[in-house]
Amino acid sequence: MTAVLTINIQKKFSGQGAAAFELTLAEKFLPGFTVIFGPSGAGKSTILDCVAGLLKPDAGWISLDDELFFDAAQKIFIPPQQRRIAYVLQSLALFPHLTVEANVNYGIVSLSGEERSLRTERILSAFHIENLRKRKPGELSGGEKQRVALARSLVTQPRVLLLDEPLTGLDAALRQAILRDLRAWNEANGIPILYVTHNRDETDAIGERMVALANGRVVDSGAPREVLDAPRSLAVARSVGFENVLRGEVSERRVADGVMKVRLAQSSCELEVPLGAATEGSSVQIAIRAGDILLANEIPRGLSARNILPGTLRSLEPQGSMVVAVVDAGVKFNVHITPEAVRALKLRSQLAVWLIVKTHSCHLVGE
Repeated sequence: MTAVLTINIQKKFSGQGAAAFELTLAEKFLPGFTVIFGPSGAGKSTILDCVAGLLKPDAGWISLDDELFFDAAQKIFIPPQQRRIAYVLQSLALFPHLTVEANVNYGIVSLSGEERSLRTERILSAFHIENLRKRKPGELSGGEKQRVALARSLVTQPRVLLLDEPLTGLDAALRQAILRDLRAWNEANGIPILYVTHNRDETDAIGERMVALANGRVVDSGAPREVLDAPRSLAVARSVGFENVLRGEVSERRVADGVMKVRLAQSSCELEVPLGAATEGSSVQIAIRAGDILLANEIPRGLSARNILPGTLRSLEPQGSMVVAVVDAGVKFNVHITPEAVRALKLRSQLAVWLIVKTHSCHLVGE
């Protein structure tokens, strides 16, 4: 039988640098990974704190199957130590004076010596830290500390695992290795895991489902790739790095073609975008990745792309392995191109250029 975590709560709290607002969440979390995603101050950590019992919601309930952890109407509040929930924070909070082995079995000291030893050996092996058992945290690397923190939490055999950006600061290879071990552990144990992260690589590696938050509300949910590659809210679009967010007005709807035209604000520039629910004359916002826009130094011909916009190249700025081009086509567009493309096209400031944007690279986003 698989356990289902149900969260149906309201909690007032203060956003960062903003007036107090209310977190409202009504979701069911099945065994496996659910990524909790959103900008700072959206309410991600507040959700984990409420599930762990570190915060008490103002209303609603939290349950694991038929067991209530919290119910405002019935005045039920199970304290954190009785919930059997593991919580790994970014700070890790390992005991500096204890060895790895002592840190790991700290939460199971009430078990018999034989059972404690068996569990400790299994979890040290699962996270490949058997050879570190006699070391103290000060002697460990960042990745080793993360493995010890996970092992210490999971050796207690929790019913729910909460992870609040636990792999921040590690390089991509270390993150992937630790996530592989965590996935393998959960394939054998099958509990709900709520994972807060801003990292796209982590999300792609473990996310079976995503819940995206903004201002205390769920603004999208579903498969991570769908949520991140085709955002439906401005907050999510900005959080995942959509460099172009443009406002405009629907000038034409072509239902048979599944598209509509949008005239961008304060310009004569029009974009063809996927058909949405917006009516003619209504205001909309369009998000476009800078990497989804092509740039040409002469008029493109014979293309399937429906949006070909003339403009003027205003600036070129190297940024890591790419160059950010700012093009004025009535409104400003950011475009990502390679240094080689800059040289091959002989791009320079004030050059006449053309932008090429596929219809389905334009995403309609709400507030």
